[in-house]
Amino acid sequence: MPTVKTFLLPDLGEGLTDAELLTWLVKVGDTVTLNQVIAEVETAKASVELPSPYAGTVVALHAEEGTTVDVGSPFIDVAVAGEDPADALESTAAAAPAERTPVLVGYGVAEDSSSRRRQRRPAAGTRLDDTAAPGTSRPLASPPVRFAAKQHGVDLSEVDATGVHGEVTRDDLERHRTATPVTTSAATVPPDADEERIPIKGVRKHTAAAMVRSAFTAPHVTEFVTVDVTPTIDLLAQLRETKHFTDVRLTPLTLVAKALLMALRTNPTLNSSWDEDSQEIVLKRSVNLGIAAATPRGLMVPNIKNAHTLGLRDLAIALSDLTNTAKEGKTGPADLADGTITITNVGVFGVDAGTPILNPGEAAILCFGAIRRQPWEHQGEIALRSVTTLSLSFDHRLVDGEQGSRFLAAIGQILSDPLTLIALS
Repeated sequence: MPTVKTFLLPDLGEGLTDAELLTWLVKVGDTVTLNQVIAEVETAKASVELPSPYAGTVVALHAEEGTTVDVGSPFIDVAVAGEDPADALESTAAAAPAERTPVLVGYGVAEDSSSRRRQRRPAAGTRLDDTAAPGTSRPLASPPVRFAAKQHGVDLSEVDATGVHGEVTRDDLERHRTATPVTTSAATVPPDADEERIPIKGVRKHTAAAMVRSAFTAPHVTEFVTVDVTPTIDLLAQLRETKHFTDVRLTPLTLVAKALLMALRTNPTLNSSWDEDSQEIVLKRSVNLGIAAATPRGLMVPNIKNAHTLGLRDLAIALSDLTNTAKEGKTGPADLADGTITITNVGVFGVDAGTPILNPGEAAILCFGAIRRQPWEHQGEIALRSVTTLSLSFDHRLVDGEQGSRFLAAIGQILSDPLTLIALS
């Protein structure tokens, strides 16, 4: 009788206890190779592609898409290469889960949690694979495109693909939706329904819980300052014309981030955390700068490690890489861990200001509003200037009013006289 290898769902990092199965990329009877991606799951921190630890034939899938699987629970059964798949299929129903087997580096499993598996309704929107699974007709598409298609009830196989590699692009999806409007959840929500319920899970659920904890454990204070950033916008235009930045995406956010990093040099308390057990303020020597990002899977705050060590060009590159990774839905757990201070850019949505909630464990978050041309006093006269509002929320246990005010004022001063960015970078 053939031996069926059972792959148990591994611990995907930092003691996570379960994961939601977004999609299977294989089916029973498929042949898989070692390290071939077999499924995509979402934890409370990130979306993760699971590679197969075995080469062989899939004989059983132990979970359904949209359900939550506990770490250590049977996930997939594979008959190793060279064995008879038919025999394996007959034997798998009676086969007990294989003993703990070695998996890929970094994987680990809980000792006994299979009895805690919880079933949930299928996900309303999922982030799927970048490429088609071998031997299937799954259309090519990036994770954000797959998520958007799922949300709008669009079958990607019906969309005309124009991508370089035959993939469905976002523009392809939008053209298809415009030509053939589709209502979301039409099969489950009556047309005349007054409401629709959307399950909250994965990253969105984790974010919601974290924000509630932050709002009710850290005493928030928010301050505002309105700044004439015309010199910053002028400097930005000049830098973009230099050879040093010809191949770099340089944005106003880059200069705001640099101004924040410079202001921290004289206001280090804003880069700290609160130790509840010891009732102490923990000053952080390294600045891991978080950037709040709206992604296909919800709000995430990946961070740039050791941002304080980067020059303006390297900071611009790091911001671009972080943004692109987040938009593609590929932000990993390591990118989300150990942030020390955050910027949220609401200006990209045309919003002037806000009172942001602290990212849990951090002392402050800076909100960068829209830059608008408006009348402003300049050198004793009224002129059209580029003006923005900055707001700073901070934890009053860590930062008093004077410290927060000086920090916010310092950022504003740098942006109104941005040559300091060049002189001190």
